[in-house]
Parts: sequence; C-alpha cells; structure tokens
Amino acid sequence: MTRGGRTRPILVRSCARTLQELRSILRRAVGRAQARHKVKRNVVLLCELPKGRPGRPSKSLTVEQAEAVLEAAESARPWLRAYVVLALLTGARTEELRGLTWSHVVAYDEEHQKWHPVPIAGWKHKEFAVYVWRSVRAHGDTKTPKSRRTLKLPRRCIDALTAFWGHLSAAGNAPTRENPDRLVFATRNGTKMSAGNVRREFRRVITRAGLVGAEWTPRETRHSFVSLLSDSGMALEDISRLVGHKGTAVTEAVYRLQIRPVMEHGATAMDDIFPSEDEASSSGS
Repeated sequence: MTRGGRTRPILVRSCARTLQELRSILRRAVGRAQARHKVKRNVVLLCELPKGRPGRPSKSLTVEQAEAVLEAAESARPWLRAYVVLALLTGARTEELRGLTWSHVVAYDEEHQKWHPVPIAGWKHKEFAVYVWRSVRAHGDTKTPKSRRTLKLPRRCIDALTAFWGHLSAAGNAPTRENPDRLVFATRNGTKMSAGNVRREFRRVITRAGLVGAEWTPRETRHSFVSLLSDSGMALEDISRLVGHKGTAVTEAVYRLQIRPVMEHGATAMDDIFPSEDEASSSGS
C-alpha cells in the first residue's frame, strides 16, 4: 500500500489454512508468469509456511457432570444461572446468547394462538421459546443463514429466566413493553458482555461443580448438548437442525461424540434428562 510516497506493508492476521491458500494462489500466478518468460524463477516455492498450532480438543459433559453443573448454577448469580442453563439445555452458541434480547424470548399466547415477547406477554404461560436470530458477530448476523432458528425452551430454562426476570424487576431493571429490545445478558451499563467475562464466570460454576474450571469453556456446553441428545436417542438430522447446522456432516464430525438411534424433540428430551424440581418431586410422589 502506498501512502505519502512510501510503500507500507498491509499486515493481515490469518490462520494457517488461509496462508496455505494464499501461497497456492501466488505459486500458480508466478508459475504462469514463469512459463511466459516474465520471471526467471518462482520464488514462492522458496517460502515456508508456519505450522498452525493444534486446536484444543473439545469435550462434552456426561449426564452426571451436566447435572452437577446445573446444580452449581442454582447458587450462582441470576444472570449466570440463566446463561449456564440456556447454554447447556438449548445448545446455543455463546455469541448467540450474548446477542439475545428480551424481545426474542417469547411466550405462546394460548388465547390468541400467537407468540409474543415476554415483556408484553408476561410469564403466565405454558410454552416459551427463544428466537436465535442474531449474535454478537459483525452486523449482528448468526454464523450462517441456517443458524437462524427458533428453539422451544425446556422447563429448567423457563425457571431460570423467570427467576432472572424477577431479579431484574426487583432492581427496577426489567425491560418494558415500550423497550423490549434490551439484551438478556448484559454488563451493568447494558452493553454486550465480552467472551472473556462470560468464560471467567462460567468457569466458577464449573469449579463449584467439582470439575477443573480451567479445562472447560462455554462452547463445550454446545458439544455437551449434542452428545447428550445423541446419547438419549435423538436422530442426527434433528440435532443438526436444533444447533443450526446446514447439514449433518459438521454435527457428526465435530460435535457428536456418541451415536445412538432415533427419538423425539429437543425441549422434550432435555426435560426428560434434566427434570425441573417440581417435576422430580411429583414423579417421586
């Protein structure tokens, strides 16, 4: 890049794969120039690419570990409890949860047979869902167009969000009908939470659950969601739709750690795996 008569290099942060692709393009371009006697030597062949660092292998929680994490979240701050429960029982990406607004937490109005945002509909309904339509990525888009999805909420998610809403209401910070677009998980100033802040708080819950907090990250709740549903018997195609994948290839290769045959839908399966306290007590009696 030329500026003020001087040439300055453009610095590009890139991964190893991108560097490999760029090297391949340059090698072919200079090779064509060499064949036409424009250059004498393809100097690109002398370039060595740095080797990328191996990624940290992801892992998933077992049912017992996940239950311990959910129990540890019960004593966490209301927002953190809601975050952990939603992350583990819906499989939403951390960037999607950090971009979730209260207007996208919806309740089903049985009388009018419509979904309405909870700041308008309130919490006296039986069915709730979240519109996973945005994230904290650039322009607020989800990772891919296929990632836009609507997820019915399991009972434990509803309980955690209701408690969080009650906490906000007591502090005078709950969204109103006139202003329903506030972030669900926000800083004290109402801005988006950073990935680092969420990771630090999440690891505290993991530590209280008896695991090594430093060995776990929020994204592994998504891996756990996939593996737990697979282990419960849900079809791979259904799991792929729940996590917003374009097809089953990524789900099977990256996320699904256990393979089992077919069963039913997401919220129902998660309610079976992790029943709420009311359901557990009623079944015991």
